[in-house]
Amino acid sequence: MPFEWVTLCYIGRMLLDSQLVPETVVRPRSFVGLMALYESNYLRLLQLVPELERLDGCFRSKVAGECELFVEIIERCRYTITLSLTYHFETDDGRLADPDIKVRAYLDGRLAEAMSLAGDHQHAELRKLVRKNRRELDARWRRNVILNKWLEYLSDQGHLILER
Repeated sequence: MPFEWVTLCYIGRMLLDSQLVPETVVRPRSFVGLMALYESNYLRLLQLVPELERLDGCFRSKVAGECELFVEIIERCRYTITLSLTYHFETDDGRLADPDIKVRAYLDGRLAEAMSLAGDHQHAELRKLVRKNRRELDARWRRNVILNKWLEYLSDQGHLILER
């Protein structure tokens, strides 16, 4: 087969693929949307902590001009790892961890869920997000959107957690 014909066939298939309608529509604040968000969180977490399954203890990542990131493995089970992600700020009242996010990674399902956000955030936008909704699905959605965006930001800044 000539090269040009193979290339045109491939381009034609790509154009057809772009017209496919997905079988599942993911709506924000739906259960399916939440599971898609958990999957995205897991992939972003692996960008930040590529050796997640092997690490244990406390780790730091420092990028020039950015806050130092603190990661602590809190609990390790056969199929899950629970960890915290935070920055530490020095204030007049002592050290402040913010945002202080506890994350559970489900290794077998390749999902990561924000389990909790620390109660009183010092940043107005985080406080507004925490108070906005109280229902469980909304709360989980909110926590995990924050985790997803923060993991993206940390990766963009160049943070990387590796074994010592």
